[in-house]
Amino acid sequence: MSFIRSDIAKLAAYTPHPGGETTHPVDHLDTNECPLDLPQEIKDKLTWLYQQEIEANRYPDGSHYQLKNAIAEYVNESANLGAIIDLPNISVGNGSDELIRSILIATCLGGEGSILVANPTFSMYGILAQTLGIPFVSVDRNEEDFSLDLEAANNAISQTTNPPIRVVFVVHPNSPTGNALKEAELNWLRNLPGNILVVIDEAYFEFSQTSLVPELAKHPNWIILRTFSKAFRLAAHRVGYAIANSEFTAILEKVRLPYNLPSFSQTAALIALQNRNLILPLIGEILEERERMYQALSSDESLQVWQSNANFIYLRLKNLSPQSQHTQLATITTKLKQQGTVIRHTGGGLRITVGTKEENNRTLSRLSSSTLLNIK
Repeated sequence: MSFIRSDIAKLAAYTPHPGGETTHPVDHLDTNECPLDLPQEIKDKLTWLYQQEIEANRYPDGSHYQLKNAIAEYVNESANLGAIIDLPNISVGNGSDELIRSILIATCLGGEGSILVANPTFSMYGILAQTLGIPFVSVDRNEEDFSLDLEAANNAISQTTNPPIRVVFVVHPNSPTGNALKEAELNWLRNLPGNILVVIDEAYFEFSQTSLVPELAKHPNWIILRTFSKAFRLAAHRVGYAIANSEFTAILEKVRLPYNLPSFSQTAALIALQNRNLILPLIGEILEERERMYQALSSDESLQVWQSNANFIYLRLKNLSPQSQHTQLATITTKLKQQGTVIRHTGGGLRITVGTKEENNRTLSRLSSSTLLNIK
């Protein structure tokens, strides 16, 4: 395999839902999916459309025209600012991952730029940059609240010159830690020079109800990413979208693959938007369960649990060295998996997706059965 790039040969593949046998039904609380499937009436509608209207022998709509229009309407409605977003401001991808990859291709490929991230954060920024041979610079977050270390970020931008930082990635609210951007961080983003692209990932917008869409017109170097995989319950369909000034979305259209989104995925996203009154009310239940989980986990004095603006909770064990922390969290993760609860050990802590009430009860029960924890 000597024809393979040396850096790719050393790169570990991203493996969601890591393998391993369990004798229990599995509660997948590791990928921040919505805990319930689509309402049956929507699934029935999709079944009818697949049987009667979608022609499997035809390519999908490569322009995404209907879906983009529906997304623009939804974004405007959720921003509550009138028709500030139009069809040319939208680009659609096969999940947000494709859009991230297109952004990297359009800005940094060929040795023209580096990216900046603050860890812990969504790992795909760094992974996708590595697969494209793009350097990425990582700075730390403040341990108390996981806000960006702005001094370190400024130093990274000023000191990284070959190639310079072209793109800054932030998540609002961040994964895996659940914190929304604070005013100091927002002001920093607002004051970055126009030759740096700011990517604001709002994958969890529907849970946080905090968005920077109203500021896009003031910042032509900003782009916002969102997904249908979380609150809209369409993880199986892999639909993401970008909101940006029309000049940049036109660039994304140049670098994306043709027919990148299958007909059934486009249809599912369109139907979900048209029936969001049936889908999005579940968010209230998830937020109630999140608060219940937070209170229960916080009752254990050995745990440091952070408030979350998303559909998951992040925690660590108190007063441990990094090595002991890693070892004990790995043990907890393994024990939970053996009992049928899969969570994510990442960024030096545990990220637990908020599931159904029954799933959350099992999670709390299984955690409290560990000799390490004493959850009430």
